Amino acid sequence: MELDLQLAVEADNLPSQAQLESWAALALADRPDAELTIRITDEAESQQLNRDYRGKDKPTNVLSFPFEAPPGIELPLLGDLVICAAVVAREAVEQEKAPMDHWAHMVIHGCLHLIGYDHIDDEDAEEMESLERQLLAQLGIADPYQER
Repeated sequence: MELDLQLAVEADNLPSQAQLESWAALALADRPDAELTIRITDEAESQQLNRDYRGKDKPTNVLSFPFEAPPGIELPLLGDLVICAAVVAREAVEQEKAPMDHWAHMVIHGCLHLIGYDHIDDEDAEEMESLERQLLAQLGIADPYQER
């Protein structure tokens, strides 16, 4: 797997490239040749992208932008994840989670979106969340959806 890391923000306690790669590789285990970009950004950029692409005028934890190759072109490029460092940090505190556990969840969640999973309806959400729980358990991370 090939990961292009873009740091568009300076923040404390960001995961290392190696951590990001290991979490993405876990979610994309059946795609060892996958290529993706993870851009770590601030709230202003996250809010602008969320507003422009999802119609939600607020920053969010992770946005996934799957790459769609032109017909007949095969590329291992999956797309881009944009992760807002401040939102992830704030959510980790609010949800009483270890910051790196929440980062791992956001990377895995975003990667699953890149390969076609979603949580629009209840059935799809349960399938995606179940897979997230399994992958995070392999890292020794508790169920992120468990009520505290």
